[in-house]
Amino acid sequence: MNTAPFTQLQVFLAVARLSSFSNAARELGVSTPAVSQAVRQLEAQLRVVLLTRTTRSVALTDAGRRLVEGAGPALGQAIAALAQASAQPGEVVGRVRLSVPRAAVPYVITPVLPTFRARHPRVEVEVVVEERFVDIVAEGYDAGVRLSEAIERDMVQVRLTDAFRFVVVGSPDYLARHGTPLRPEDLLRHECVTFRTGTTGAIYAWELERGRKNWRVPVRGGVVTNTSQLSVSLAEQGMGLAYAFEPMVEEPLRAGRLKRVLEPYSPTVPGFFLYFPSRAQRSPALRLFVDTARELAARSA
Repeated sequence: MNTAPFTQLQVFLAVARLSSFSNAARELGVSTPAVSQAVRQLEAQLRVVLLTRTTRSVALTDAGRRLVEGAGPALGQAIAALAQASAQPGEVVGRVRLSVPRAAVPYVITPVLPTFRARHPRVEVEVVVEERFVDIVAEGYDAGVRLSEAIERDMVQVRLTDAFRFVVVGSPDYLARHGTPLRPEDLLRHECVTFRTGTTGAIYAWELERGRKNWRVPVRGGVVTNTSQLSVSLAEQGMGLAYAFEPMVEEPLRAGRLKRVLEPYSPTVPGFFLYFPSRAQRSPALRLFVDTARELAARSA
């Protein structure tokens, strides 16, 4: 049996997941020219172009995307099965790769990992922290974490947190100097620490609601960031108002370093959810991670 196509497929999937020939070579422990040659050979056998390459980027073609979506999960399951074959009876060996927004890490990842690793020491967990929306299938993830409304409908969802609110906060010093906004449109006259989304590159408009009415306020300010933690820290220092989910600001609110404003307009979201494609449940390692996350979420609730 000619096993070359399977090796080439594994190389291609690594390049597609990392969007880099050199990073794929580093992960696989081979040279960059060897990675490039393997991808070229696979393209020649299939008679299609799988990747578009420039000096700065690597991107999937439509054919490459179809191959990732069709072969990626299957190859991952095959590799997991090979690893499982070396395990002791009842022991699970494998790998779980997760895409997680930075804001969710302290609430849904940090509490789960110690328990999971203690129970299943031969399951490796890779957590990739990023702020953009990720196509977890195309980029080779087993699962991701998002707010419920941002998850595709064909994904399986597992609740990790209770519902919570998004709130606008400011320091007592800032509010004393600039006044307290009373209506959403008042935010347009305030200094706000803004957030640039990693998915579109646009400045995020703060979302507020009251009853059936909703606002998307195009706030502006002198500081733009891509992390909520920094915006909250700057708000504590009196540099402007910040928009964050309420659990993140509980401690500075309790200590009096921040105050809520526009509280009647604070929107409620269902919470963070672990999500994955239904076929991924066949992975024993992911199934164990899901079970542990579900158990700890229920216990904390």
